[in-house]
Amino acid sequence: MARRIVTGDLDIAQLARRTGLPASTLRFYEARGLIVSIGRRGLKRLFDPAVIDRLALIGLGRAAGFSLDDIGRMFAPDGLPRIDRRMLTEKADDLQRMIDRLSAMRDGLRHAAACPAPNHMDCPTFRRLLKASAAGRFEAVPVGPPERAGGGSRRPRRKIQATP
Repeated sequence: MARRIVTGDLDIAQLARRTGLPASTLRFYEARGLIVSIGRRGLKRLFDPAVIDRLALIGLGRAAGFSLDDIGRMFAPDGLPRIDRRMLTEKADDLQRMIDRLSAMRDGLRHAAACPAPNHMDCPTFRRLLKASAAGRFEAVPVGPPERAGGGSRRPRRKIQATP
């Protein structure tokens, strides 16, 4: 039995306004089977208001780096979320590796900015950064602070170096 269209249903323009997503994205998600319209009012697609939560889950998945295919598999045939915890753990591990690489890159750049060497090419840490960049790989490794002109030390930093 088909669902009856009710007053609270949202047409595609209303849904776009409520979610901040362009209508083209909503149509694309519908074509991919990520969301389902419940009918039409004239030429406009209609959606159940519950689709807003589904779109929020899709947005969260996209922000975490999941593909649309992965996100599609996170929903059961009845449309309810069915999220594989192992997949979430794997994605969290991927994100941690990315955070580690980016943190190491940030720290290497901060070192280069604070390095007292007259020329960055004379700085061993900067040379390791270049080597890692040329190799396309980065590994976070603890490193001491740059030498300071008045002595003293700073908290340990991380450096970038190419992995073997």
